Amino acid sequence: MLSLLGFATIAIFLILIITKRLSVITALVLVPVLMGFLAGFSPKELGDMILAGIKQVAPTGILLMFAVLYFGTMLDAGLFDPIIAAIIRFVKGDPLKVLLGTAVLTMIVHLDGDGTATFMIVMSAFLPIYKRLGINRLILTGIVALSVGPLHLVPWSGTSARAISTLKTDATQLFNPNIPAIVAGMAWVLFVAYWFGLKERKRLGISNLNYAHEESLTDEQRQFRRPRLFWVNAILTIGLITTLMKGWVPAPALFVSAAIVALLINYPRLTDQQKVLRSHGNNIFMVSSMIFAAGVFSGILTGGKMIDAMATSVVSLIPQQHAAWLPTLTAITSMPASLLFTPDAYYFGVVPILSQTATQFGIDPLEIGRAALLGQMTVGFPVSPLTASTFLLVGLAEVDLGDHQKFILKWAFGTTLVMTLAALLTGSIHL
Repeated sequence: MLSLLGFATIAIFLILIITKRLSVITALVLVPVLMGFLAGFSPKELGDMILAGIKQVAPTGILLMFAVLYFGTMLDAGLFDPIIAAIIRFVKGDPLKVLLGTAVLTMIVHLDGDGTATFMIVMSAFLPIYKRLGINRLILTGIVALSVGPLHLVPWSGTSARAISTLKTDATQLFNPNIPAIVAGMAWVLFVAYWFGLKERKRLGISNLNYAHEESLTDEQRQFRRPRLFWVNAILTIGLITTLMKGWVPAPALFVSAAIVALLINYPRLTDQQKVLRSHGNNIFMVSSMIFAAGVFSGILTGGKMIDAMATSVVSLIPQQHAAWLPTLTAITSMPASLLFTPDAYYFGVVPILSQTATQFGIDPLEIGRAALLGQMTVGFPVSPLTASTFLLVGLAEVDLGDHQKFILKWAFGTTLVMTLAALLTGSIHL
């Protein structure tokens, strides 16, 4: 009975958000509460489950809130402006260098884990260059899409945050073992950029180009730039990332402190701080509220023993001799799954079942999370029609979504395969 109700909860949740009948936040709360009542739980029992779930995801919610604020502050202060300008000076009018520069800049900017911000920054910097040189704009959207994929595994991205909260773990346990896979994915992306660059150089040749990134900034963006604090911000960011990867300080506490320090250093005036907070407030609220709503969902499914019952049902269908393949199969199917499932549907609906099933076969459930992150709404999100930022990417470049998918989908799947191989070789996941 509990197994049936659990699968029904997930199925109804998926249907409601895929058909856009309810918002993700509403569905995450309403569906499990109603199914909990159908399962016979009292309001008091459901309340305790919800509170337990919220407590589990609270550190992740705090991490996301202040990570968005930190990197938003760094973008406003212009930390990446010299890098952008240097890359543009380097690429000049050589299509090969332009494509490699596009990949490198996208990876650097996407350290904030925000696809929308990355697309806006990179497209505003490089779209005029592509137009002026006559480079195929499908290559621009394709290289940008590929480049954000491996970097979207950073623990403060929305996708990683979902995995962290679902598996009730911390950033270091899920992220650090995947670092070799991330590096392999980045190398693959640079190879693809080099390949396309050679073809475009052969087609177009090399020409002279004069373009200044500073001229593309709005007056408001110039107002918030802090070029004199570049090295202070750079040292602060390097220290933050190093501390995070080493696990010296819990990630939520680290980002709370770093965000406040960054805000005070760059914008000591209260009015400027308020403007920065307002400009990023919508992103902060949407991400953090989704995480706490997910706590309600996972709290009821876990506290009501539905996850355990569903996993038992799935275990009975998997031959014992094939159980070890579960993490690898999860990794290989993760990127195509981005075309079928939203990140909320996959990480809150599918991953809990897979991870609990893995546990019953003696497999570390964190391997399922690491495997899922190798493609599902990381490599896959910039080609998925289920994410709004994909439409922003193709819209800014003025290309058709279908053409974009047809052009880059196989290369995106190649990224996931390369990262999966690296994960297997380094022990992030096992056969």
